[in-house]
Amino acid sequence: MANFLPGTADTPPARSEPASSCHKRTTRKGSMSLRRRAMTIVGLGLLYSGIVVGQDQKPEHVWSYSGSLGPDHWGDLKPEFAACKDGHRQSPVDIRSPQAADLPAIEFDYKPSPLRIVDNGHTIMITYAAGSFIRVDGKRYELKQFHFHRPSEEKINGRAFDMVVHLVHADAEGNLAVVAVLLNQGSDNPLIHELWSDFPKEKDKEVAYDKVQIDLTQLLPANRGYYTFPGSLTTPPCSENVTWFVLKQPVTISDAEIARFANLYRNDARPTQPLNGRVILESK
Repeated sequence: MANFLPGTADTPPARSEPASSCHKRTTRKGSMSLRRRAMTIVGLGLLYSGIVVGQDQKPEHVWSYSGSLGPDHWGDLKPEFAACKDGHRQSPVDIRSPQAADLPAIEFDYKPSPLRIVDNGHTIMITYAAGSFIRVDGKRYELKQFHFHRPSEEKINGRAFDMVVHLVHADAEGNLAVVAVLLNQGSDNPLIHELWSDFPKEKDKEVAYDKVQIDLTQLLPANRGYYTFPGSLTTPPCSENVTWFVLKQPVTISDAEIARFANLYRNDARPTQPLNGRVILESK
């Protein structure tokens, strides 16, 4: 089956080269591969930092959403954050003039999970139990966690939504697939209502509610058409190993639920980034 995920290209035919030239090319490619793997490990480590922090150990908050530690300065804060200023496939983006395409459906296979929730100093994040996943064009990505931004980081034709929830998945090689569900002010959302009732009282300390079961399918819209493009993490280290799926149909969230989150994080959204020639595809 053809690969419909963006960011792929046909590989050009190999050229005949002298043995010494081939050795140099192999060494250079090996070095680049090691660097990419190292950045993926760093990215995953920071992405899941809220999961592994111990009860008495506080993470180091070296970036924020404003001031001298804000998005304009992320790339200068640490060497491993360099992609935040030097990358060419950065996220989020403003979705304009997408190209309609025959894209495969996203197959969601989410199961209920005990609630594990943390205020990690940047957002509210929920760690999901193993066994839930999505499958796109035959490729499986395991659901790891989901978290919130206010306002939405993604824009559509210049318009931001009240909030967005990012559902973070990873394949066996550590490549990420993030499903973005846009949230618009409207009726109460039962799942978010439950989550907001269980806000941790302390930052950087995960709370487990083994008797509280949550089902992430409650956050999915009925219509699961999407936009897709290659991109990055929207937080440092801004690693460019993410395939994005932005669902086109928003889900509602009440004004009170938006206000409750805003009491903690009034603005935890990175500004949109240049496309740099990327093509955004839209499912028909």
